[in-house]
Amino acid sequence: MKSKVAGIVFLVGSLYYLLAEAISATFFNASIFNTYIFHTISELGIPNGNSPLFWLMNSAFILVGLTLIFGSFYNFKDYIIKNKIVFYIFSLITGLGVIIVGLIHGGNPLTSGYHTLGAVMAILGGNIMLVLVSRSMDEFGRFQKATLLLGIIGLVAFWAMFFNMGNAYMPVLERLSVYTLIIWSFLTGVYLLRN
Repeated sequence: MKSKVAGIVFLVGSLYYLLAEAISATFFNASIFNTYIFHTISELGIPNGNSPLFWLMNSAFILVGLTLIFGSFYNFKDYIIKNKIVFYIFSLITGLGVIIVGLIHGGNPLTSGYHTLGAVMAILGGNIMLVLVSRSMDEFGRFQKATLLLGIIGLVAFWAMFFNMGNAYMPVLERLSVYTLIIWSFLTGVYLLRN
């Protein structure tokens, strides 16, 4: 029963995020193509005229953070055989980071540092967590291999983004490094429901 509850939470959190971003991007002050290619995810959460549905995007950040913390500590931890303490730490870092991003928006010089800290906690911490999870379970099957691949892709995309902050296509790298965590949440939901 616990696996089913956690699985549904992971599925709902990941799907809500994708839907909320798509709707927020649709109403952003740019074409949906330009929004996804040239505007960061954080811009969708800034309360200004460019993003009238900023509250929807921020609710998605907060929900994903809560999803990761609840799902990990309520049930997924039972599948972690090695490195449990490190897993707990990175689950908290990742979940709290995403929540910070949702609560403290970018674009404000007084708070942008906290927003950036939350983003690094979420993206870097999250993709490190994926690599850790893939090597901490009792087997190395399809789910673990997919988790490892997502973590590596996310880390490579994060570092490419970090060294190309001024590049016009930086938002693509940002999304790639974030979507690995969202895809993993969806796969984890399916994995838990099947178990």
